[in-house]
Amino acid sequence: MSKGLNLAVTKREKQSTKEIVAERKLGKIPAVLYSHGQEAEMLWIDYITFSKVYKVAGHSSVVTLEGAKKNLGVIIQEIQLHPLSGRFSHVDLYQVHMDEALEAQIPLVFTGTAAAVRELGGMLVKTLEEVEVSCLPKDLPHEIEVDIQTLATFEDNIKIKDIKLPKGVTMLVDAETVVALVEAPRSEEEMAALDEKVTADVTKVEGVTKEADKA
Repeated sequence: MSKGLNLAVTKREKQSTKEIVAERKLGKIPAVLYSHGQEAEMLWIDYITFSKVYKVAGHSSVVTLEGAKKNLGVIIQEIQLHPLSGRFSHVDLYQVHMDEALEAQIPLVFTGTAAAVRELGGMLVKTLEEVEVSCLPKDLPHEIEVDIQTLATFEDNIKIKDIKLPKGVTMLVDAETVVALVEAPRSEEEMAALDEKVTADVTKVEGVTKEADKA
């Protein structure tokens, strides 16, 4: 489990919507703990504590529950946000077993500078922001680095099979899937053609609008 990622929880009884709203105003978040082969459990989490832990852990680090669930390893499976305030309104946790492999979405972090961007003026294109992996909880990476320095020309690309994975981690994505590439800059002719197309489309829309107004 990740050192320092601890989350205190308390048991939550079934309550009315009004009661849950009142508890939220006191700085609590309702949560549900899921576990393979066991009945889901309702919990309360302190809002400020969860905010700090989630900022570090995201959905890809094992967190240790404290309180009602002493030293239980979980991952933050899903969060819900209030549509207006954007505050956390609900959290789903999933218990992990240290001897059982789990599947998780891990963010990709692109490092270095592509020569095709620096020297040829190309544009870096990232086709994936995260990938699904399988591993034991102890091997779960918080992020996976992708070195883009190998992108020297517009023909180069980086595929899943090119990414160096931490020990014990298996990628659950097709090995031939392209992760990053560099596109050549558009020529003046291509930019001019795009401008003409936009102008033509606008004229067409204006014409339709004017005809509609006359009608």
